[in-house]
Amino acid sequence: MYNKVAFALNKFKRQFYFLLVSKWYTFRLKNITVSSIDESIDEIINNQLSVSRYGDGELRLMCGESIEFQTHSNVLQDRLIEVVKSNIEGHMVCLPDIFTSLDLYKSQAVYFWEFHLYKYFKSWLKLLVSNKRYGNAFITRPYITYKNYQQSASWFHQLKKIWNKREVVIIEGFASRLGVGNDLFHNCKSMERIICPSLNAFDQYNEIVDKSMLVPKSKLILIALGPTATVLAYDLHHAGYQAIDIGHVDIEYEWFLMKADWKVNISHKHTNEASDSLPEKEIADKGYLSQIISSIK
Repeated sequence: MYNKVAFALNKFKRQFYFLLVSKWYTFRLKNITVSSIDESIDEIINNQLSVSRYGDGELRLMCGESIEFQTHSNVLQDRLIEVVKSNIEGHMVCLPDIFTSLDLYKSQAVYFWEFHLYKYFKSWLKLLVSNKRYGNAFITRPYITYKNYQQSASWFHQLKKIWNKREVVIIEGFASRLGVGNDLFHNCKSMERIICPSLNAFDQYNEIVDKSMLVPKSKLILIALGPTATVLAYDLHHAGYQAIDIGHVDIEYEWFLMKADWKVNISHKHTNEASDSLPEKEIADKGYLSQIISSIK
């Protein structure tokens, strides 16, 4: 009985991997490529690019689903599709580097992305543009899912060059608190913050845009606001800003500093991938509070 079960499981595994390999081959046939993390960061620095990133959450929203912190809406779905199909000078669309191999990643990440591709690969293929080179969405996730940590320190060092000596405005969700308690943004010339809702931020999109447009165009805007950031970076770029969807980079940096082996909660920050709950305590950091120039309820 055991041998029959084992044979059936092995047969399923072989069929599963055959499907994945065929999907990757199809992806190559359309000549869609994803740059490396190094290439993507260098291009952002050298050309002062704006960045919109796509991951599993954005794909699910484009397929008509809701995700944990953003309810589906037709407007958001249409805007995400518009951005992923765009080709605007000075703006980089980034995808997860999962479509041709998963060899770089830990087993937990491999399992996640295997099943994601099994379910959504046709949707990706339908939405993406043939003969196009995309940036790497994992520029903001350069640590926790990788088997080899040796490059992480270099990647974070390179990322810091993006905002080196720049006046920076961070648009973030409540309790995201990017850079609080670490040195990720210590090389900025100055920092200000616009605080937005952590849940269903896109419901307040017009107000977020209005507040963002009050920022001088000379300042670099970094956005950590889920799928809202994907669209907002695109719209702000059209308005003349350099705006970067910076995603989970701060949490990844926290995990890097503590040498975490997998995703763990950061007690004073919203860590949605490790815990659904927001931090219980209000932050008393005077430096952080003084940086807040606007707050959207």
